[in-house]
Amino acid sequence: MNPVYPYQKSPRCSATSKRTRKRCMAPAVKAWTVCRFHGARGGAPKGRRNGMYRHGFFTQDAMTKRRLLKEFLRDCERSASAAY
Repeated sequence: MNPVYPYQKSPRCSATSKRTRKRCMAPAVKAWTVCRFHGARGGAPKGRRNGMYRHGFFTQDAMTKRRLLKEFLRDCERSASAAY
């Protein structure tokens, strides 16, 4: 009788192939539904740790501040035009 190893009983990747329309069947990474080839634990580090970081103009914090400033200016314009 053949032994059954733990990785054989582990959950399988839920990604499907575009070409064959079949499931990947590689073992899924713990606490993920896909394998390491299909995006589990993927993504670049945030902020200065990322190799493409240059000046911080497109960081989440900077974009949030710009969005709030834009909303504030829009509200000021509305209130100024309503006064006249």
